[in-house]
Amino acid sequence: MTLDELPQGRMARLAAIDWSALVPEEAERLRALGFDTGAEVRLAYRGVLFGRDPLAIEIGRMTVALRRVHARAMHVEQPAESATA
Repeated sequence: MTLDELPQGRMARLAAIDWSALVPEEAERLRALGFDTGAEVRLAYRGVLFGRDPLAIEIGRMTVALRRVHARAMHVEQPAESATA
């Protein structure tokens, strides 16, 4: 699933990022903010108007506003639910 499809409030790990889908300057800025394979992220908020932009993504101790087009270039994996006995 891509980051824009992640349910609000759920944690996930960035599994792959299609850097070629982004403008080079934007890709560089996102890398500087910590968006890279293996980073843990959480979708904190989804916009309510039109294309539901922007998305508020928590990464580390920051909250970053992303456009959906950027989030679509990022594939995430959700951690497996822990089994309860």
